[in-house]
Amino acid sequence: MERMSQQPPPEIHEIPEYAERVLEVAEQIPPGRVMTYGDVAEWLGEGGPRQVGRAMALYGGAVPWWRVVRSDGVLLPGHERRALEQYRVEATPLRTAGDGSQRLDMRRARWDGAPAEGPTHT
Repeated sequence: MERMSQQPPPEIHEIPEYAERVLEVAEQIPPGRVMTYGDVAEWLGEGGPRQVGRAMALYGGAVPWWRVVRSDGVLLPGHERRALEQYRVEATPLRTAGDGSQRLDMRRARWDGAPAEGPTHT
């Protein structure tokens, strides 16, 4: 009888299609701007904030994850310091909450997905 290999099967590193689309949206958000989890789901026309959050949590490390945020502007728990560093580099609008913590200024930072308007040439 032939002995089976002691090596584990190779891991499959395939990202689900939905997660790929979420990551593509995250990459399109301009520096200094943010979209909420719900905004991304609406942009895609499927899923919801929880599905987008799950995709970002599992696969978002290689994209600008700090640009996909909670709708209340609270920084991602456990990643506040790293996110603040990015927001400061990108000049993302922030505000100070009543408790002294930093939050995103959602009114100014939120991106609607429209292309940036530049100077027009005639």
